[in-house]
Amino acid sequence: MRRTLAWLRRWGVSFGSLAGGVATLFVFRRGLPHVGWIVGYLLLLWLLFAVLTEARQMLEASGRRGRRLVVFAADYTIQTLYHGLLLFVLPAYWASTTLTSVNAPFLGLLVALALLATFDPWYRALVHPRPWVGWVFFVVSIFAALNVALPLVGLPPFPSLVASAFLAALALTPVIRRRRATWLAALRTAAAIGVVAATVAALGRAAIPPAPLFMARAQLGWLVGSVDSLEPPAGAIPAAELRRRGLVAHTAIYAPAGLRQPVSHVWRRGGAVVTVVPLSPVRGGRREGFRTRSQKTTFPEDPAGRWTVDVVTSSGQLIGRLRFRVVS
Repeated sequence: MRRTLAWLRRWGVSFGSLAGGVATLFVFRRGLPHVGWIVGYLLLLWLLFAVLTEARQMLEASGRRGRRLVVFAADYTIQTLYHGLLLFVLPAYWASTTLTSVNAPFLGLLVALALLATFDPWYRALVHPRPWVGWVFFVVSIFAALNVALPLVGLPPFPSLVASAFLAALALTPVIRRRRATWLAALRTAAAIGVVAATVAALGRAAIPPAPLFMARAQLGWLVGSVDSLEPPAGAIPAAELRRRGLVAHTAIYAPAGLRQPVSHVWRRGGAVVTVVPLSPVRGGRREGFRTRSQKTTFPEDPAGRWTVDVVTSSGQLIGRLRFRVVS
């Protein structure tokens, strides 16, 4: 009985938080997150982070139990804000991530951070003794939230990506202030770091899902259909029939209202680009997604192999992917 009570004191709240988070994630937040909630969480997180960063050394050095409790309460509140913020943005990243692409590890990082913020013993053991881990946690959370929030107010994904990286680095000004004489000097240093962060984000944009855009529907069809067969077989497509009938890729892309985003279909065979088809810009706000299509009638003499049709933004971020296999 004592062991059970001890386990509940240590892990009970964490597992309860995990269960509530999963229920919220899959039941209550199926749509896009509300930008007002994200901004509210961000402001509270930054203000508390800034105040605690400035006052932590004085409070901990005092040795008074009451002041140490203030630090503990502030740390726990920040952890709770991380947990709520990540739960708000995870559905958007889950929808826009292609699990077989290079943008999947970023989703994995967010899931790992959400779990770490959920389980108090893990968070205390990994984050509290290592301030730099807390700073990484802070920057990634701010970046991920802004990268979703900015497109919700009409800023396209690529400018949102660059701005989010810069602002996330700028948010570290209170940390840099502890090592600089003035706030102005700290702000200048943070801005310089922000420029580097924005550059890295721009160069590595393919590794970040273009949240909150996602592919709502994708389907292949014969370009020359018949009453008996409008779509190719689900397994493998015969090469002779492919060359005779051609293929059309239908995709529906969901985007927030007010967003206008140019996209392309990139046809690949074995990972190598075969054809790039620019499409009409996606116009956000349609519940069923903005419908796009591209067709292909010319194929190699021997088209056998694994093919994909990637739906990408004008900056090269992957929205979604269609796959099919051709056999001789």
